[in-house]
Amino acid sequence: MPAALDSRDRRLLIVAGMVLAALLIAGALISGPGQNGPGYPSSYSTGWRGAKAAYLLLTELGYSVERWERAPSELPADPHNTILILAEPLEHPNPADMRALRRFITAGGTVLGTGARAAVFVPGGKAINAGDVLADPKEYRAMAASALTQGAPKITMADAAFWDGDSLAPVTIYGDHSESVVLLDSEGKGSVLWWAASTPLTNGAIASSGNLALLLNTLGPPGRNRVLWDEYFHGQRDSFGTYIVGTPLPWVAAQMGILFLAFVITFSRRSGPVRAPAVAARLSPLEFVETLGDLYQDAHAGNAAVSAASQRFRYVFARRSGLPPRARIPDVCRTAAAQMGWTEPALQDTLVRAERASSGLALPEPDALDLVQRLHDYSERLEGRRGERAADSKR
Repeated sequence: MPAALDSRDRRLLIVAGMVLAALLIAGALISGPGQNGPGYPSSYSTGWRGAKAAYLLLTELGYSVERWERAPSELPADPHNTILILAEPLEHPNPADMRALRRFITAGGTVLGTGARAAVFVPGGKAINAGDVLADPKEYRAMAASALTQGAPKITMADAAFWDGDSLAPVTIYGDHSESVVLLDSEGKGSVLWWAASTPLTNGAIASSGNLALLLNTLGPPGRNRVLWDEYFHGQRDSFGTYIVGTPLPWVAAQMGILFLAFVITFSRRSGPVRAPAVAARLSPLEFVETLGDLYQDAHAGNAAVSAASQRFRYVFARRSGLPPRARIPDVCRTAAAQMGWTEPALQDTLVRAERASSGLALPEPDALDLVQRLHDYSERLEGRRGERAADSKR
């Protein structure tokens, strides 16, 4: 029978549950493009400034309308009777996109661009933001007799931008004495229609005076033209991956991943192999040295450390020279000079100081450390280790 959850397992599950709840809340608050707030003129958006109502209405009226989620380079090679709607694009075109759009227009296609950003998609086009797209729309009257103005003597449009193109000389279709909000121009076999704002085709203003008529006049009778509603420059891409991103599946996958991770961690902690924790061996020479040094330090027994080092030196020297371990210091120095060639006076000084310390004379810790190091050095020279270490370092 499995054991009950302990406190650590419960904390783990509580944290996982909190993260899962946060994901659920975020998934409820974050929706698809343009669903919250006023939105932007996307055929997917149901916001005030969205354009889903216009897209669905055109479908019901029999227009051949479709969302275009591919690059401009994939536009039809024969664009006659094809209208591309660029409703306030969010992304800027690259040079390849501009070349493709120019080919589309000059070959006979029509482009309807709305807003200041759409102006840069038109060859030679340029517009400047002039107002707030969320401001109350104003009425503009028809400035020229055209098929675009039939049944629409006036329209309502937000004062969002004004044309500032250099190479085009478009005809003003709607405007007033100070500004033009609907312009028409030709390029090769095609034409370009520019609106200062997307107001006439938005969900919140399509029913206003003249706006729907302007949109229908632009697209022509149902069944005549193929209408491509661009979503590519709204960030939509025609691929399976982008489709999945726009669905709740990523949130479901994230939640399932958190649950799976919590399960794996809990299961591994409860059902993994039992291993004894590694225990450090207490027979390490270094640990013995450190323990012994701590004992000497706590007891302030520098004299004892010097005595131990002195006895080791005497033992090694006696084995090497043949003198007795308790030989007098002058005899040790003479033998060291004769047999080992040690003529330094420091040897006698070191042995004298070590003998005084061994006899119980109080010795400061720095002096004791100095003597131990000297005696250790002499002992290694006698045993030949110092030369071996020097040779190893050279290799």
